[in-house]
Amino acid sequence: MVDPVLLQIDVLGGRTGAEFAYWLIAAFAGGAFGAAIGALPAFCFTGFAVIAGEAANLVSVVTEGSAVELGSSGITGLVGFGPVFGPHIAFAGGAAAAAYAAKKEGAMPPQEDGGYHPGKDIAYALGTRPDVLAVGGAFGIFGALCNVLLSNLVATAVAFDTIAFTVFFSALVHRVVFGYSLFGSPGGSGYFDMTPFENGEEVAADGGSEVMRPAVEPWLPHQYKWGNVAMIGLVAGLLGGFLVITTGSMFLGFGISAASLTFLNLGVEKIPVTHHMTLPGSAGAAAFVADPTGTSQLVALVMGGVFGIAGALIGEAGQRVFYAHGDTHVDPPAFGIFVTTLIIGILGVAGVTQRALFVPF
Repeated sequence: MVDPVLLQIDVLGGRTGAEFAYWLIAAFAGGAFGAAIGALPAFCFTGFAVIAGEAANLVSVVTEGSAVELGSSGITGLVGFGPVFGPHIAFAGGAAAAAYAAKKEGAMPPQEDGGYHPGKDIAYALGTRPDVLAVGGAFGIFGALCNVLLSNLVATAVAFDTIAFTVFFSALVHRVVFGYSLFGSPGGSGYFDMTPFENGEEVAADGGSEVMRPAVEPWLPHQYKWGNVAMIGLVAGLLGGFLVITTGSMFLGFGISAASLTFLNLGVEKIPVTHHMTLPGSAGAAAFVADPTGTSQLVALVMGGVFGIAGALIGEAGQRVFYAHGDTHVDPPAFGIFVTTLIIGILGVAGVTQRALFVPF
């Protein structure tokens, strides 16, 4: 069995002056590109890049005569989690650009009767409009800077997934910047109540138009019931745990989950979103068992399932509070990954976990 090697990815820290400017300019391009092709398509490419990087890491690709583990310093770190497709850069930039474009005439298709607010359409490619791409680029830079600052904090305090937090926090920032309500107005009996959606209740869309929209807009209409969410969390968490135990890769499960969203983007019905289950599953399996071989494999696998369920349920709670009643995309998986890794980090400080936890700096 391969003992998991938990790697830190540092694509910005430790650089100053011209090098730092170099990375920020690249982050601008990454955020703008995420806006151009759409936030969700950009994240699908995150998944493909991570799979490629982890595969390269497992076979120890030889570059210029030296064995280079690209999983930490090459494809995964520089492409999947770096300026090209880093979720805090490309996805967050694309989501911010969609929020901006929804308020600009001609930048996005008008809201359809019975449809969600256009600011939530992260699957829509925003094309080449300069102001929209500039917004994506600006939030790409913001994501890069935020992640660097958080990485420095995490290095001396409680560890958590700084990229996931940045994706979540960036969405709250773009709501404030572009004049959206931070939490929205809950329908029914509160933020956690999804019955208005189930009953088909609608409200008038913004701007006094006659267009109607759902009173509550769940992030995934096929994935919001607690029991269903917990079950897919168990399944994905177990697989994430299995992958980290057998390959040593913390990110392979995450990459597979992210890449699977290509089918969701193409309109295949009921594709589940699971990267906030596989990554916590991998993290839980590795953090709580120092040497997941022999009989301890079973313990590690069970912990993967436990944290897969935790990531799923926390993500669902996040969607009910931050997404379902608002007008733009605040990412539930990012919230789920942030909170679950923070829990593991706190347990690490308390001495409960058996080994250091990876956090993608």
